[in-house]
Amino acid sequence: MKAILPGSAADTDKPVVLGEAAEPEPAADEAVVAVEAYSVNRGETFQLDGGLERRWAGWRPGKDVAGTVIRAAADGTGPAAGTRVVAHPPAYGWAERVAVPTASLAELPDSLDAVTAAALPLAGITALRLLRAAGPLAGRRVLLTGASGGVGHYLTELAAASGAEITAVTATAERGARLLPLGAVELITSVDEAQGPYDVVFESVGGASLPAALAQLASGGQLVWFGQASREPVALNFFDFFKGPNQARITHFDYTTSDTTYGQDLTALVRLVAAGRLHPEIGSVRDWSRTADIITDLRGRNIRGNAVLTVG
Repeated sequence: MKAILPGSAADTDKPVVLGEAAEPEPAADEAVVAVEAYSVNRGETFQLDGGLERRWAGWRPGKDVAGTVIRAAADGTGPAAGTRVVAHPPAYGWAERVAVPTASLAELPDSLDAVTAAALPLAGITALRLLRAAGPLAGRRVLLTGASGGVGHYLTELAAASGAEITAVTATAERGARLLPLGAVELITSVDEAQGPYDVVFESVGGASLPAALAQLASGGQLVWFGQASREPVALNFFDFFKGPNQARITHFDYTTSDTTYGQDLTALVRLVAAGRLHPEIGSVRDWSRTADIITDLRGRNIRGNAVLTVG
């Protein structure tokens, strides 16, 4: 079958190539999905350029897919063949077909197309789990950095619906324009412009952004660190932190750790989108032959929201 394969990490013009891969060999609890669309995430671009370890031999990218089940799981779990689904496999999703654990997929209603659904998994699941990590947000002031990406759009809308007062930080006002209609009360282009204190900070940029955001916390506030999009390491001065907000805390966040399955969270996201309560921001839709171009644009931070490729 055709699939997107990793290119050379040294060749920035060809981070991936369209080639041939073996057909998926599903485990008993896995369904085979014919992929109609998939989303590209910044974390996958980091893996492709060597910034993150690929973790296993034979790795191919692809964690966000939507399509149709063509082979139901042998153990009887999950949907029947012919069911439209959105799924979050561990990898291999940038291909014509992929095997997915049935606990990592959700059925799609007729009202939800594959392109929209493909933008949901990693970014949407991350946003849901960030909200749980922060606890109740009603009436609380929230600062969100790196807000113009896929996670930021979902997190803004979900947190606003929970009653939070959100200040969104984006590189430019243009990149963050849609966040105000989604519920943000304020849009700024630098953490230095923020008018704290904030009860919760969601920090995804790293570098100088994190200590600047940390200083904006209220006493007893919480910073949830969920990314380092700048690719710049964070330097924290103990004495600055010690003299900062009293009893402030930094929370480690790993979206893969949860009491819920990916499938359960995808089902919740699908329900919210179908009900008109969550609105995916899709910044680009292209044929999958243009995957390398999308990766280049993501690396250059030229796409707002999610980038989706269609297979066919």
